[in-house]
Amino acid sequence: MRHDPVAYTITTVFCSTPTPSRSLSPMSSLTTCLWFDGRAEEAANFYVATFKNSHIDHVSGPAGSVLMVQFTLDGQGFSALNGGPQYRFNPAISFVIPCANQAEVDDYWAKLTADGGAEVRCGWLTDKFGVSWQIVPSVLPSLIGGPDAAGAKRAMAAMMQMKKLDIAALEQAYHAISL
Repeated sequence: MRHDPVAYTITTVFCSTPTPSRSLSPMSSLTTCLWFDGRAEEAANFYVATFKNSHIDHVSGPAGSVLMVQFTLDGQGFSALNGGPQYRFNPAISFVIPCANQAEVDDYWAKLTADGGAEVRCGWLTDKFGVSWQIVPSVLPSLIGGPDAAGAKRAMAAMMQMKKLDIAALEQAYHAISL
């Protein structure tokens, strides 16, 4: 596989730069670097507004031509890089958002599909920047992998028909409850 040496240098230097709230050590936590074509600051602000306990840590570059934004989403570090048009997001990489209940599923779904995001299927969506997300109820593994094999099969079949996951419908399918 060929690697773009400029892209490697940019992501190595800028995506690994410590900020006042996050310092890097040899065993520091992982930071995801997201590559954008001129929309890094807009994306970081969107994500910070979407997730609780989130904030912008550092912005590199002058207003209007920001190169890098480092931000934290619910305790997880991210970097957004304005690296140019060479690379685009695709569903091979996605972020999973575990949700305790249907209200959380609905809230994240509405926020992340707003303004040009797209519903995909089986709890997946693509936001307006092209980033893929899985909005997953925490109960899902027990429904599609539960001890009742027939119930798990019914829940899986129900999920395959959904875009946004509906916990009540998945539970009804698992327990073979007619609507």
